[in-house]
Amino acid sequence: MKKHHLARIWLPLVLALMAWCPSLTLAQEKSDTSTVQQMATDTTDLALDDSLSIVFDSGAAADEAETTGFHQSLKKKFIEGNAGFMSLVALALVLGLAFCIERIVYLSLSEIDAKRFMSDLEAKVADGDVDGAKQQCLETRGPVAAICYQGLLRMGDDVKDVERSVSSYATVQAANLEKGCSWITLMIAMAPSLGFLGTVIGMVMAFDRIQQVGDINPTTVAAGMKVALITTIFGIIVALILQLFYNYILSKIEHLVSQMEESSITLLDVVAKYRRPSA
Repeated sequence: MKKHHLARIWLPLVLALMAWCPSLTLAQEKSDTSTVQQMATDTTDLALDDSLSIVFDSGAAADEAETTGFHQSLKKKFIEGNAGFMSLVALALVLGLAFCIERIVYLSLSEIDAKRFMSDLEAKVADGDVDGAKQQCLETRGPVAAICYQGLLRMGDDVKDVERSVSSYATVQAANLEKGCSWITLMIAMAPSLGFLGTVIGMVMAFDRIQQVGDINPTTVAAGMKVALITTIFGIIVALILQLFYNYILSKIEHLVSQMEESSITLLDVVAKYRRPSA
């Protein structure tokens, strides 16, 4: 009886436990699934953040390379080309550009509207206002006004004397226009010469390295050859830059000389007309 009574008590408990276990297992499986899904989501977000970070870092690196790439590469090549010879080439470039800028500024300030100037000058001389014409020349910059002033100073002399005076002073003004150009041509010649000197020195360095190692291979001669080629390249580039500025300066000088010749011819006509009535 006692065993039968215990069986009646434990049997419902076992059945309830068996019914509850699947529910617990299902809940545990759901919890594990949620955990796995959350971990997968976190992993995906982390991977996405890492990918975006890599993309942005790559973009920032690319932007930085674009902004500083040319400067850094130029600096690197300058150092690789042996700072001693490259400094001489850079010095030639700086001095040449300094002379070019000085000439360009001087010639630009010397340019005037020559036709208008001579028209006003002719009108004043025709009215007998020679002093006013001289004052106009003194107040105007440039070689055209200077040679006209010299011609007006000899208004009382013969026309041939005026012509000789104007011609002589025009030669002086033309020489002033070309002042400093010889230094520019010197820098144009020196830049590639220094580059070629670096080439020779680089070749000597390469052969010295071969002699020390006792073998010929690309690694042995690469350093000396690099110095030779880089110095030559920079020397030619400097010469080309200065040559462009020099040709521009020559064109401005030719333009001013042409203005001086036309103005001197006009001035002689003005002087001849001024002296004709009194003849």
